[in-house]
Amino acid sequence: MTDAPRLVLVDGSASMYRAFHALPFLSNSAGVPTHAVLGFTTMLLKLIREETPQALGIAFDGPGPTVRHREFPAYKANRPAMPDALVAQIPLLHRVVDAMRVPRLAVLGEEADDILGTVAVQAAAQAYEVRLVTPDKDLLQLVGDRVVVRDPLAPRTIGAPEVAARYGITPKQVPDLLALMGDSSDNIPGIPGVGEKTARDLLQRFGSLEELLARVGEVERPKLRAALAGYAEQAVLSKRLATIRTNLAVPWEVADLTRREPDTAALLTIFRELGFTRLIQQFSQPTLGASTNGL
Repeated sequence: MTDAPRLVLVDGSASMYRAFHALPFLSNSAGVPTHAVLGFTTMLLKLIREETPQALGIAFDGPGPTVRHREFPAYKANRPAMPDALVAQIPLLHRVVDAMRVPRLAVLGEEADDILGTVAVQAAAQAYEVRLVTPDKDLLQLVGDRVVVRDPLAPRTIGAPEVAARYGITPKQVPDLLALMGDSSDNIPGIPGVGEKTARDLLQRFGSLEELLARVGEVERPKLRAALAGYAEQAVLSKRLATIRTNLAVPWEVADLTRREPDTAALLTIFRELGFTRLIQQFSQPTLGASTNGL
């Protein structure tokens, strides 16, 4: 893996939210909120410096209802509406990404997770070493020989051994785990009364949700057995909701994500508009081109 080209795929939608909540409110001289843009840009620059990838892409949720929303209207319904202060920053954040000449990956009606999953599988098949940058545990199901998950803020990666140490299961069993215990962040229901420990123990014994439901009569605890039988359809639905799709028809190839030099002039224009003094100084350095080829 060490000699393989490295592709870094950023969960832009999740990272944008994290940046918004990580920094105190900031605005430019015109009163336009800027803290999410600053946090996201700082994270991205740090990430590129640490990973020095040969290829890079940032996935965002596409507009429109998703497959999961059509199947389960309550999907993510527990989430509050996007704050106005974040909505106002999305076009600015996109301008920064475009000036960095990093491809923005979005498909109408598709979630960032499925875009990341599709591109990661394609890249791994082409012998890339893939880093999925996300705070979301759902993407752990994509971990494999050539794919790891990386924390957006720290150079810490999660492979199959770390998934096993944390959850007691393999990466491929993550959708089964979420199908049983549910996922409050996405409003995936799971089975009432089944927590992480019970779900893990069941998967260690039966291997998958399907095998568990086929052999539910072997579950000794009457209350748990009744819940599994009574909510079997809900668990199957929950697994579908939790399973990342890796076969989207995406309008780009992995080769299209090859790193490019940033458009320094465009970046400086945006940073001056937003009042990002430190970044203005950084990108005004005469040695910028040399130092940011691996930004």
